[in-house]
Amino acid sequence: MNTGDTELAMAAAGGDAKAFAILLERSYDRLFGLCFRLMGSRAEAEDLCQDICAALPTKLARFEGGSQFSTWLYRVAVNAAHDRRRRAVTRAKASQGWGDWEVNRTEVNKEQADAQDWLMQAIGTLPDDLRDTVALVMDEMNHREAGAVLGVSEGTVSWRMSEVKKHLKAIKESEQ
Repeated sequence: MNTGDTELAMAAAGGDAKAFAILLERSYDRLFGLCFRLMGSRAEAEDLCQDICAALPTKLARFEGGSQFSTWLYRVAVNAAHDRRRRAVTRAKASQGWGDWEVNRTEVNKEQADAQDWLMQAIGTLPDDLRDTVALVMDEMNHREAGAVLGVSEGTVSWRMSEVKKHLKAIKESEQ
């Protein structure tokens, strides 16, 4: 089907189940990738992605088509990740305090897996605004597109990425 995502989203918002299915099929892999980078583990990403997909029919009613569907969907994902993190922090503080973070090693190449694990752990220590920014840029978004998702200027995204690099460099140096 050659229908654009915006048209599919509008049709899905109106109750068109086929349009919703096509839209979800087109968007799911990129959405899951973003969820993985936002949450840092496959299990959390799966749960977050499932929650977003379940809520999407209701949320689509608020999609007005003023931005690209992918930009709107990424904003939904970033907001959902913030909510999930806040709930996790509250639960952790209430029950056991700060728990250990397990990283799922799935890569065949151990060296590559270790580098990926280190990067995800290091990104997990960043403040939320920097973590969200780097997650979007890692999804091959340019700074203008990431800014549109986050509601900040392109310059702010560039500055945040500079800060991310400084944080990652400092973490790496402290480990050596």
